Amino acid sequence: MTASLSDAEAAALSAVDETAIARLLLKLLAVPSVTGSAAESELQHVLARQLERMDLAVDLWSVNLPELCAHPRFPGSEAPRTEAWGLVGDTRLQGDGPALVLQGHVDVVPPGDLARWEGDPFRPRATGDVVHARGACDMKAGIVAILAALAAIREAGARLRGRVSAHFVVSEEDGGLGAFATLQRGHTGDACIITEPTSGALMTANAGALTFRLDVPGRATHGSTRYAGMSAIDAYLPIHHALARLEARRNMRADPRMSEYPIPYPLSVGTLRSGDWASSVPDLLVAEGRLGVKLGEDPAQARTELEVCVAEACAADPWLRSHPATVTWPGGQFASGQLPAGHPLAARVADAHATVTAGPRPSERGAPYGSDLRLYSGAGIPTLQYGPGDVRLAHGPQEQVRVSEVVTVTRALILATLRTVGTM
Repeated sequence: MTASLSDAEAAALSAVDETAIARLLLKLLAVPSVTGSAAESELQHVLARQLERMDLAVDLWSVNLPELCAHPRFPGSEAPRTEAWGLVGDTRLQGDGPALVLQGHVDVVPPGDLARWEGDPFRPRATGDVVHARGACDMKAGIVAILAALAAIREAGARLRGRVSAHFVVSEEDGGLGAFATLQRGHTGDACIITEPTSGALMTANAGALTFRLDVPGRATHGSTRYAGMSAIDAYLPIHHALARLEARRNMRADPRMSEYPIPYPLSVGTLRSGDWASSVPDLLVAEGRLGVKLGEDPAQARTELEVCVAEACAADPWLRSHPATVTWPGGQFASGQLPAGHPLAARVADAHATVTAGPRPSERGAPYGSDLRLYSGAGIPTLQYGPGDVRLAHGPQEQVRVSEVVTVTRALILATLRTVGTM
């Protein structure tokens, strides 16, 4: 491996502290930084102190939420919150080279049913090389890889021709408020690597996801005379079947980068709420779900397709024809995003990964979920995802990550960073 490395690259790789990586991962995982919680803000302050100790120029600011939410391009949010903090750490600019952003989100989803966890989800548990906890792969391991890469570059005394910025953001899980606030504040770059879990692959495209709500009316009556009313649950069923047919149509011709997924652009109903008394016929059903947005698709077009689908289902049903369901779009609104074809960032990261693993270049593919990638690429910053962990374990009670994988990503980030911004 060393034969293909510059002196600065070899020195930085030698400076990687694997013990410190494991220790920092455990420290961050012990902060229960659920989206919108006080601990989310607490973690931003913990990370700010970490960046300051590395002699980075730190911008830690309280986000003006009313002003941000009123912005015409605000990406939406779902979790209630009273505050949000932005955090950026910049290396001191020494030359005239390009600027690279290394980005990660600090928020995690709630743990869910605690009985399904082996122990406390916010008390990290190490089993050999594997660390279990909420946020292990999504995505505190990626944040640790960023910090460890920057620490090693600093320890090696590398003189950078360009600038490296660490963007640590809140609220990724419910729409991207933190990334949007960071970009609106003027923090930008010439390229961006987001260290979301990718299992060693390069994610050069993200599908989008739009949160929708359906209000389906019924007619209430006593349960013993249900024939005199109309159950909103029964009224919803033809709409549900129509949504399944819409999903099938929207997945007939997917981008090649999405071909490995059985359903590249899922349409999923996640919650159903109806009725308030067992012996009453319910007069309202509220369904909330997620509509996948195809690569390159205008979210407005995706919304229109779902609205037309629901309207047609209502028009074909005797009850819904006179009592149509309504569609609204609350919560997160993720557009798709992708790295421009042929952009050198993909080759740089792929070569870095191949070098540190002494193996083949990683595959390039798209992801079926929304992420901050679309906000950075939408701001004109070529962006891809590459990070430790398996996204299939994210959001579940078996969430985990291998420390050795965090180390591998750290080493690859070092090479990709030095080769992007250059050294003097």
